[in-house]
Amino acid sequence: MSKITKNLTGYGLTIEAKKESAENSSFIYYGDVLPEWIDMNGHMNVAYYVKAFDLAIDVHWAELGITQNYIEIENLSTFSVESHITYQDEMKVREKFRIASHVLAYDDKRIHLFQRMYKSTADHIVATAEWMNLHVNLETRRVTPWPSKILMALEEQVKAHKKIIWPDEAGKRMSIKNPLYEIKSR
Repeated sequence: MSKITKNLTGYGLTIEAKKESAENSSFIYYGDVLPEWIDMNGHMNVAYYVKAFDLAIDVHWAELGITQNYIEIENLSTFSVESHITYQDEMKVREKFRIASHVLAYDDKRIHLFQRMYKSTADHIVATAEWMNLHVNLETRRVTPWPSKILMALEEQVKAHKKIIWPDEAGKRMSIKNPLYEIKSR
């Protein structure tokens, strides 16, 4: 059964999100393409895909216990250190979307997260995002291990991901199949 939850995020926003059942095994975030997100080409600008994915991460983190209170009281947070976005279709003003997020891997200090954006009215992928996030002590500005409560929340969450397979877009290397010019790799 789906359950509507409200989470106080690291941005200090209360956002309504829907946590899907274990059968779906993903965290789902819903949003709308805002007029200010539209560029001169009449579609959502690439920067706002990143913003939408980031908002979904923020709410996903709240599900794990990484909330504004956690950040302020524990003085711990996450830093994104790498991302890869694929754009597969256009989004237009006021179109509704959903973002499904799931953890590809984690260890005692890192989360490798993957997200898919869909138009709310369709099942085809509009865009994907892949992230590497580090758990950081905000005082020392150094990577630090997750507290046990976050590790337990991660463990519970990935139990529901047993049916998810490695996404085709994850870990992709950008290239041109038959380039007219290419810098030689090492």
